[in-house]
Amino acid sequence: MRMLLVLFGLSALLASIPAHAQEHESSISYDGKTVLVTGSTDGLGRELALALAADGAHVIVHGRNVERGEAVVDEITQAGKGSAKFIAADFSSLQAVRDFADNVARDYPRLDLLVNNAGIAFHQAPQRSANADGHELQFVVNYLAGWILVNRLKQNLQAAAPSRIINVASGSADAIDFDDVMLERPGAHHRGYGQSKLSQVMMTIEIAPAFAEDGITMVSLHPATLMDTTMVKGIGIPARTTVAEGRDHVMGLIAAPTLQPGAFYVDGQVATPNDPQATDAEARARLVALSAELTGVPLAP
Repeated sequence: MRMLLVLFGLSALLASIPAHAQEHESSISYDGKTVLVTGSTDGLGRELALALAADGAHVIVHGRNVERGEAVVDEITQAGKGSAKFIAADFSSLQAVRDFADNVARDYPRLDLLVNNAGIAFHQAPQRSANADGHELQFVVNYLAGWILVNRLKQNLQAAAPSRIINVASGSADAIDFDDVMLERPGAHHRGYGQSKLSQVMMTIEIAPAFAEDGITMVSLHPATLMDTTMVKGIGIPARTTVAEGRDHVMGLIAAPTLQPGAFYVDGQVATPNDPQATDAEARARLVALSAELTGVPLAP
């Protein structure tokens, strides 16, 4: 019993140490490993792809724009460290995400790291945005795409275990109205970004324990507040931090020797999500069931 208490205390201590403070404890190297960073042709994703390649990783670069994707691959190739391949996919289409996941699963039997970074945001938009299926667009791109990838690629991640999933969420959070998830009621579309980001956090809390049993550590995080990305500039809000700051925070977790499965991280430390719905087990289970229904992709066994 005393030994169990000691081990529990050590685990709690490690979880409380900021990821950047754990670097000297032998950070994880991705030299020779395979990583997938979604939304990696611009902004934070691009910086993460370059940083991982500089560590020696083979990076699967993802985005919609082929020219920008190939430019990232060329930059990595010219740097002479690591390697990269670009795979295009428009995450506004759930079928495109499923096809993308199947292509990655086929071509890369072992996947050491998945970073769900792709995202969009609409600030003070005059009306709701939807994809061809009528689904609210931020919910699709920011959340449902990640649901598909973690479940369709679980076997590949398990083959490379110990492996990791990093869900790039946000401090922004709006509770899910399960009677209007697609935000069709008047004025509801303003909650779209916060709802999609809270969904990432809730999914992570709910399914991370099962993934951990197979050697896959899944966490979510807030990278930095209003980084100077194309997305932030596009919504007309003044930037408060830099992409470099966000990159360093995310890379700190990617390479940290110890992470707490299911946790939400801010500045390298475990934090409390910004909406109490995240702690509602019934709501999380309802979200999981809804995600499987909407995407046609069940929770991976």
